Amino acid sequence: MIDELWLGGPRFVESEGVYRIGTDSVLLAYFAYSSCANKEILAADLGSGSGILSILLATLNPSLTIDAIELQPEAVINSGENARLSGVSDRVNVIESDIRNHREFLKSGIYDLVVANPPYYAVSAGALSDNISRATSRSEITCSLDDVVKAASYLTRWGGSFSLVHKPERLSDTFRTMDKYGFEPKRMRAVQNKANSEPNLILVEGRRGGKPSLKFEAPLILRNDDDTDSDEVIKMYRRDI
Repeated sequence: MIDELWLGGPRFVESEGVYRIGTDSVLLAYFAYSSCANKEILAADLGSGSGILSILLATLNPSLTIDAIELQPEAVINSGENARLSGVSDRVNVIESDIRNHREFLKSGIYDLVVANPPYYAVSAGALSDNISRATSRSEITCSLDDVVKAASYLTRWGGSFSLVHKPERLSDTFRTMDKYGFEPKRMRAVQNKANSEPNLILVEGRRGGKPSLKFEAPLILRNDDDTDSDEVIKMYRRDI
């Protein structure tokens, strides 16, 4: 079965053994796109999974080319198929490799933008899923936050951007690790289920070698009080057309 993100938009097939497409990557794509709209961009997606983040960025910005780096062979095949179905396979280059070995197969400092939807939870944080794909996508089994930011620092050009989505409880870890590898946090946006809910995600953009100056953007609210989708979510998924 083929699913469309919106009518005539990116198309995806679910593959056995590949973690399902989630809202997190959609939110991150729009967050990162807001800084690179209508610009010629060379980007990298660290741990691209089924390819939704790479494919959506390529769809939103026709001048963007992205290297989608993924460790799991099943996800590599799936993301390649999804890129083809979405009509962006000429600008989404899927690479099967381990981002921890980034120096062995990628060039330093050539990317204008690096994005990542990293595993949220430390292995010590709780029980792991029996589903290997879900476990590696959600928990730091094959790569940690440090691994992701270290790779991003190597890949991002001086003055380039690194955007990621993470959990609010890891915000201090996120800022500390970004600082360790030369990224200055420049933008942050909290994601809330409703206006009166606590944040359940954070979106952060850092600049390599940037000067201190952090902008807190208005929270991204997913649902109205009556449980209908918010206007921003409706616009993202183009349900207002």
